[in-house]
Amino acid sequence: MFLSFCCSAQDYYLLVGTYTQKGSKGIYVYRFNTTTGKAEWVSNTDSAANPSFIAIAPDKKHIYAVSETGGKNPSKVSSYAFDKSTGKLSLVNQQLTGGDGPCHVAVSKNNKWVTVANYGGGSLAVFPVNNDGSLNPFSQSIQHEGSSVNKQRQEKPHVHETVFSPTGDYLFAPDLGTDKVVVYKFNTSAAKPLSPAPTPFVQVNPGNGPRHITFHPNGKFAYVIEEMSGTVGAYNYSNGKLTSIQTIATHPADFKGQPGSAEVDLSPDGKFLYASNRGQENNIAIFSVNPANGKLQLKGYQSTLGKAPRHFIIDPSGNYLLAANQDSDNIVIFKRNKQTGMLQETGEQIKVSMPVCLQLLK
Repeated sequence: MFLSFCCSAQDYYLLVGTYTQKGSKGIYVYRFNTTTGKAEWVSNTDSAANPSFIAIAPDKKHIYAVSETGGKNPSKVSSYAFDKSTGKLSLVNQQLTGGDGPCHVAVSKNNKWVTVANYGGGSLAVFPVNNDGSLNPFSQSIQHEGSSVNKQRQEKPHVHETVFSPTGDYLFAPDLGTDKVVVYKFNTSAAKPLSPAPTPFVQVNPGNGPRHITFHPNGKFAYVIEEMSGTVGAYNYSNGKLTSIQTIATHPADFKGQPGSAEVDLSPDGKFLYASNRGQENNIAIFSVNPANGKLQLKGYQSTLGKAPRHFIIDPSGNYLLAANQDSDNIVIFKRNKQTGMLQETGEQIKVSMPVCLQLLK
């Protein structure tokens, strides 16, 4: 059964990171079929603490997960070996992240480095990876400084993500607390690979709160979801430099509530961009992408059929979008119309406690 699964063109492993305070066991593994849109449970860890964000190594043999804790329970990043024949995870080792509340993890293209964003600590850390996938203690930790206009939420730095550029030679760190997207040059052969980029940051509008960044498949455009303003910033991208071209709302003009935008991603063909909204909206905003200049045009909205869509993912075929509703304990599977970008209910859901992050592995 597993052999046929591994060799089937339409099947992927779906890995789900969760918060564990309501009974989740940690990381869950499902089979997901990109033809039928159906998912089937395979395995789960039994003791991971708040593995809220996970990343798949390019070798597809290892999974890295943060433990989003802090204070008396120091924050960690974990390495897991993944057995593709059984779909099971085995803990390899853990390292301290050097800051509270880690909320994002990424792996370099050459499998040599893992980076972690410490939201609570306002820092980021870089971990050397051994040949067996295990992690060494961080070789570099950078503490951000500063604040911004919202004294409740931007009283200090809050690094929300670490994302490698399409070519892997830069690292981008959206900082919700300082209203900056900080840019680092990444030298994969250096013991301390991070140094300030020639243009070391992009300043967003005060109070917008940049959260996540994604790059267009053509490598020429980048998009930043701004959590607190409920906006997407569109940029031209070239060699580590972001140049603003547009800021567009993720909600209707007459929306009077508090925005709570979370995730941003593009369809595999780059024709459509999707942005999730939590709070009172609980939907996915759908935009078309102008292929000539990268600008966005709103096409519509889709309810996520749950509460607090923290994260979503589009499968590589572009057939489905899966939305993880953290506060209603469900992952909802939508069919994508590749021509219009719109989403359609399939009736398929996965029930799991507090899903936060989705990743697909072939």
